[in-house]
Amino acid sequence: MRFGSALFGAAAVLAAAIASPAPSVAEVIRLGADVDAGTLDPRVQRDTTAYRVNNLLYDGLVQLDADLKPVPSLAVGWENPEPTVWIFRLRDGVKFHDGSDFSAEDVVYTFETILDPELKARFRSLYTPIAKIEAVDRLTVRIELSEPYAPLLSYMDLGIVPKAYVEGGGDLSNKPIGTGPMKLASWARGSKIVLEPFADYWGGMPKADGFEFVVVADNTSRAQAFEAGDLDIIQSPLSPQDIQRLGAMDDIGKSIMGGVGITYLNFNTAAEPLDDPAMRRALAMLVDQDTITNAIYEGVDQVATSILLPSSWAYTDTIKQPGFDPAGAKAALADLGWTDSDGDGVLDKDGKPLTIEISTHSEDPNRIQAVEFIQATFKQNGIDATVSIADWPAFFPSVQGGKYQIALLGWLNIVDPDRLMFAQFGTGAGQNYGKYSNPRVDTLLQTGRSSLDRAKRIEAYREAATIITEEVPYYVISYQGYQVFYGKDVALEPDVRGMMRSAVGF
Repeated sequence: MRFGSALFGAAAVLAAAIASPAPSVAEVIRLGADVDAGTLDPRVQRDTTAYRVNNLLYDGLVQLDADLKPVPSLAVGWENPEPTVWIFRLRDGVKFHDGSDFSAEDVVYTFETILDPELKARFRSLYTPIAKIEAVDRLTVRIELSEPYAPLLSYMDLGIVPKAYVEGGGDLSNKPIGTGPMKLASWARGSKIVLEPFADYWGGMPKADGFEFVVVADNTSRAQAFEAGDLDIIQSPLSPQDIQRLGAMDDIGKSIMGGVGITYLNFNTAAEPLDDPAMRRALAMLVDQDTITNAIYEGVDQVATSILLPSSWAYTDTIKQPGFDPAGAKAALADLGWTDSDGDGVLDKDGKPLTIEISTHSEDPNRIQAVEFIQATFKQNGIDATVSIADWPAFFPSVQGGKYQIALLGWLNIVDPDRLMFAQFGTGAGQNYGKYSNPRVDTLLQTGRSSLDRAKRIEAYREAATIITEEVPYYVISYQGYQVFYGKDVALEPDVRGMMRSAVGF
């Protein structure tokens, strides 16, 4: 399938990943991915590619539909007879890719291992309210919670893994076995993940003969490959100029919508001088959100006002982050003792210059441009700012280890305010890379996840967002848009999280 001539040698760029002409999409669907998956074990997945591949390899107890509502999957139904008790009735006759039978024991094993700190599951905090999980019988699972937990169902889309396979030494990271509509055929690290249909899938035979995730790190090269016909689907992240051009084409499928993600600056609150909220607030006043969002990203995202997304029931536009105000920032820094005492153009305090490092990853040119723009603004206002760029496999571990000052990052799949706040801002929480701590925020986030009263949840999250806005452990630059482009022969129903089940027939 071809939408025009190959641009700027896109085929050459993809030579390593695509060694032969692309089959027609009636046989195999090829999607361009920006990064390779780190692991295909859904319990420890840590990147968007892994999340999207695993959505085809595995089933959860539920799936989230296009409106992010939980619908039956491995669970055909559920009951909540008490605020802290959930009972899931499982689907009979389900097979794993190795031919073994799925049962309640696999569900129990999946969640018990996630809750084991030794596994170091990135999203462990989403399941810590589970106090006990047990198999009542082969097709019934009972979950007891330590307290009511409002977002539980929204997190039950996590892929269920086979207990016997893992305990027998099976390597889910590299040789995944799930119950999903597709199974792993091959994986060339850094190049391509090839999936094939699972003939015994409980939902029926997938319509697609195969699905390939082809790794093309450069956004523009990915768009060029799509136009050349070497890829059948591309989706966010994409360069704004490519979004504008592809959006004007008539002979392709496309969807451009508000997303469920953010682009933000993560401040390391454990690193001097960023351990002072007043300093973080002053630096935030030197971040020109409008230029980054509307010039660098060319308006494909929306300028953010707080940690709460407009798509969320907790959102309000009355909570406002510090705006771009260089004069106010200069005054605030002076109040903190940072002045140009020696006239060299760099602010200093007690003989020490104000030095700040801003970092991001190399796979997204717009993020690189954004941090360089912030660096220039900082320098114009007396801050000795430097930029650190590394590829994702090197960059992200440094953030996880707290080895940064300010990092430009993104969060996706924010299906509930809890998903963006509890693990990120709770004292000592697993994704609180900047070591932020505020006892009142801890209390509010606990209230937000444990209350079953929507009004109380809204009140808790709005107060927490107000404090976070004032203390600036995060500065949310933009609410991300989601864009997907696909060939007209691809039967895709766009999913704001970037999932591809509809493309393979589910």
